[in-house]
Amino acid sequence: MYSQFFRLDQAPFSIAPDPRYLFMSERHREALAHLLYGVDGGGGFVLLTGEIGAGKTTICRCFLEQIPANCNVAYIFNPKLTVNELLRSICDEFGIVSAHQGPGQATVKDYVDALNAYLLRSYAEGRNNVLIIDEAQNLSADVLEQLRLLTNLETNERKLLQIILIGQPELRTMLARPELEQLAQRVIARYHLDSLSEPETASYISHRLAVAGLIADSPFPQKMMRRIHRLTAGVPRRINLLCDRALLGAYAEGKRKVDRPIVAKAAHEVFDSGKPVERVKTPRWRYAALGLMLIATFLGAAAWIQYAGASFTNLESRGGKLSAAMPEIVEENLSEPMPQPAQATTVAPAAPTALADVNELMNGNASDENTGYRELAKLWNVALGEGESCEAAKNANLHCYKGNGGLAEIRRLDRPAMLVLRDTENMPHYALLTGLTNTGATLRLKDVDHAVNLLALGRSFQGEFTTFWYAPNTYRTILRAGDQGADVDWLMAQFSKMNGVKEPPPNQVFDQAMIKQVREFQVVQGLEADGVVGPQTFMHLNNSAGIKEPRLQHATAAMNAASEK
Repeated sequence: MYSQFFRLDQAPFSIAPDPRYLFMSERHREALAHLLYGVDGGGGFVLLTGEIGAGKTTICRCFLEQIPANCNVAYIFNPKLTVNELLRSICDEFGIVSAHQGPGQATVKDYVDALNAYLLRSYAEGRNNVLIIDEAQNLSADVLEQLRLLTNLETNERKLLQIILIGQPELRTMLARPELEQLAQRVIARYHLDSLSEPETASYISHRLAVAGLIADSPFPQKMMRRIHRLTAGVPRRINLLCDRALLGAYAEGKRKVDRPIVAKAAHEVFDSGKPVERVKTPRWRYAALGLMLIATFLGAAAWIQYAGASFTNLESRGGKLSAAMPEIVEENLSEPMPQPAQATTVAPAAPTALADVNELMNGNASDENTGYRELAKLWNVALGEGESCEAAKNANLHCYKGNGGLAEIRRLDRPAMLVLRDTENMPHYALLTGLTNTGATLRLKDVDHAVNLLALGRSFQGEFTTFWYAPNTYRTILRAGDQGADVDWLMAQFSKMNGVKEPPPNQVFDQAMIKQVREFQVVQGLEADGVVGPQTFMHLNNSAGIKEPRLQHATAAMNAASEK
């Protein structure tokens, strides 16, 4: 399969429901917030709509995992039912036994009476009841009217049943009909889940590749992201289909990079658009290889789907959240020479042995921001005082980098980071990320390591992080054409070492030849090849030059155990 060709641990764009790839964009998080609000909304309807493949079921899955312990949930995923069938299904989901007096089958009244009695008992016990109906665009008008009547089950204080409708965009059109106006007026929260934006599409692709184990530069150049977004309209499922076929096409062509003709051909094959396709001349032996790869891919996908289906039926999954916002960068100049420290050491607590719940960790364990900075600086053997942060770190020529690119960016930078974790009320908490694998992570809180899986982390981590890096002499934030000085000399010295040539004399100018070298380096590192040296390029240069800075742990027993959860 192409996974080995691109040095991946597994295929990154399978449509099988693998929770390790859960991706929560800002839109997904906002949709989830609407559902969680609805649980405490005191009854009525909550409406979530979105295009096919936009991630509605992903949101539902996350919602189910965050339902409070005092909530009973009934989940209906096949709503093409009559009124009687729907009521019977609801009673079955809640474990309600209905009684029927006399001959014949149970009636609507039998089911409603039994449901009402159950809801009253639950209310007396302090429990809430939530009914979730997926694919709700398939509900008939008479079933929708019956659902409205169910919201009439109430006490003097509150309604007894919360109903969540999840469906495609036509559900909104249905509820706009005059005959359903009474139901529409009982919608207490509604959200339409749009597709991913172009930057989010790029982050989505990068994240799935990172989770799949990519350690080299991405096979998808940045310039291809706009085209992929346009062809898929930012719909995650369509992105998976297109990118999977594009990687297969690149493998068949023997190319390490997916180019425009490969993407065009993949789109034609996957979407059958009928539009002209840029033709790629392929030797006959490669067509045979492609055929063999298609067979292997089909067999592998079938085996995985059979395995995953038992645990994740009717659920989609994405990877942990990757925001597309550009990083904020602290812009300051330094005149002190760059230190050559001894290998940075870390506090070495006992290795984690069990998976931890991220929300529980945040409750009383997470640090405040200044404490987080101090704990992060300790990994660089730098001691910050009480209340000190980035500004104080500059005294040790240590600079802050504030990113918003999530785990994919941290994985590329390969250095510990202080994560901003958000609780259910969107309040920030801070924890150190010291280890990262394809399936799990290690969070350090108060000098204790805790193993978490990426799915659990993704629900609290929105992509914000801070890390440190050593800057070269007279660091000025950005180097570009025409610059001159000690930091340019340092830059040229690093490239000379990498190229095995003699180091040039001092006071060199950042010329066109240097721009070319920088661009080539940026391409290899998966960065934007703009020929400008900013903090990300500096950090990658530090890694390549062997500057002694702390690195992420990439494998521990506890993190590997996360893949089994």
